[in-house]
Amino acid sequence: MVSIAVRQLSVALGRRTILHAIDADFAPGLFTGILGPNGAGKSTLMRAMLGLTPIARGDIVIDGQSLAEVAPRDLARRIAYLPQGQTLHWPLSVARVVALGRLPHLAPLSRIGAADQAAIGEAMARADILHLADRDAARLSGGERARVMLARALAVGAPALAVDEPLASLDPGHQIDVMDLLRQEARRESTVVAVLHDLTMAARYCDRILLIDRGTLVAQGTPAEVLTADRLRAVYGIDADIDLSAGKSTIIPTGRVTND
Repeated sequence: MVSIAVRQLSVALGRRTILHAIDADFAPGLFTGILGPNGAGKSTLMRAMLGLTPIARGDIVIDGQSLAEVAPRDLARRIAYLPQGQTLHWPLSVARVVALGRLPHLAPLSRIGAADQAAIGEAMARADILHLADRDAARLSGGERARVMLARALAVGAPALAVDEPLASLDPGHQIDVMDLLRQEARRESTVVAVLHDLTMAARYCDRILLIDRGTLVAQGTPAEVLTADRLRAVYGIDADIDLSAGKSTIIPTGRVTND
């Protein structure tokens, strides 16, 4: 299990501050969604948590240890990361792409062993891509490619999973499959964090929500605590029909807020 603590985190790009003194905790067994408008700083927060973006102030603490003290290889074994919008440039089979997820566990020049093969097969089955194993991954549709990349992250076998916009390019059925899978990962006591745009999916599947606007953490808590009509107006500038009843949560934007 992996616990991640964000403490007074600020990130700057040149003279512009992207994130302002963020405090948040990501715990095993919970599926946490990071929400906010385009440009709010969601992906920047995730990248900072993984040591991929320099921190101006504050700290990221992994299991009580400052991120700066965690070796990159150790971090890669503990937190699997799926960035958004990945492009494949090489003619690799799907099975070989998924196998790249095992790299953090392999010594230089070593071969994939039986345990690695088992992890790869399980990851492909869970992402519903076993039938694509021998296909050229670069020639797949956007939705198929997204599931291949998710399988690669699952193949790491890490106790934490960070995914950035995992629903992009997926049809509604596979969006449901992915959200089901991420929730199942959390139920296995994994720490699961996802950057999301779909408010209904976040409300229905996430245990906790972080809502970010212009680099500031506006609210965090359960979907019912965070996704209120007033906050959606203030953060997204929308009115919405909100039903957070157990088992049928829906948030349907109905229009832009006007100042009339």
